Amino acid sequence: MCNLYSLTTTQSAMRDFARATRDRLGNLAAMPAIFPDQSAPIIRLSEGERELAPARWGMPSPQFALKGRSTDPGVTNIRNTASPHWRRWLTPAHRCLVPFNAFCEYETLPDKTKVPVWFAASDERPTMAFAGVWTRWTSTRRKAEGEVTVDAYGFLTTTANSVVGQVHPKAMPVILTEQADMDAWLEAPWNEAHSLQRPLPDEALRIVARGQRSDG
Repeated sequence: MCNLYSLTTTQSAMRDFARATRDRLGNLAAMPAIFPDQSAPIIRLSEGERELAPARWGMPSPQFALKGRSTDPGVTNIRNTASPHWRRWLTPAHRCLVPFNAFCEYETLPDKTKVPVWFAASDERPTMAFAGVWTRWTSTRRKAEGEVTVDAYGFLTTTANSVVGQVHPKAMPVILTEQADMDAWLEAPWNEAHSLQRPLPDEALRIVARGQRSDG
């Protein structure tokens, strides 16, 4: 599952990419390694406008996953959109785009060593977007932090294409590259938007780095 990605696009370029009329990010530095429960930008609709907003990576976990636990750092990747747990967040009001430049999956070598492998559209790492969902959530994510209310997000996964499948055959993130698809994810009813939960074509993705936990 994708639990590491990078965002190195400048903030002004991100606003252009998002076609955002609101920017709530403050001064955002490059983020060459984004891990679960970190805060990172999402693109969402707010009062009819597109905004860039910070959110923490990890949506509320299903109840069965919380048995015997006192904290819930959240679910980063979402596959089963037929589940009642996830269906409540599949309306346009809760859909978002998660901008990124590269994402990482871990390759398991014969000696069981896990090596980070980074994927992007090209060596230039243009901005793309994961198809995500978000919600405002009150919970205890970390015991030391206590109860907090945050905007939380996660993104959908789907069947791996052959580029990602050679490293991580189980799944890959749902990636959107066309403006029409990004518009549909943010605005279309679910009976139209659900078809976007599909693998990116092989030719649209490549391996750009191996062996490092951040992508500069």
